[in-house]
Amino acid sequence: MVRIVLTPQLQRFTETPEVEAIAATLRDALEASFAANPQLRGYVLDEQGHLRKHVAIFIDGQMLRDRQNLSVSLTPDSEVYVLQALSGG
Repeated sequence: MVRIVLTPQLQRFTETPEVEAIAATLRDALEASFAANPQLRGYVLDEQGHLRKHVAIFIDGQMLRDRQNLSVSLTPDSEVYVLQALSGG
């Protein structure tokens, strides 16, 4: 099962900071997380269903680069980390 982990910065929006789900794509995994944490959807995705600029996702240790295409394939043992993107200098 895919493991979806929400980092501590996002836990204020969640009751379930970790979700395990059967998910073939990143979008499937996110939908499973939104089912457990409905208020999270608007924070993570914009009105077009794309990843918001202030959110970063890592899949199996690799940062997601394409913020619009959430159909990235996952393996049954993938780990997806959703975190608040930080900026600064």
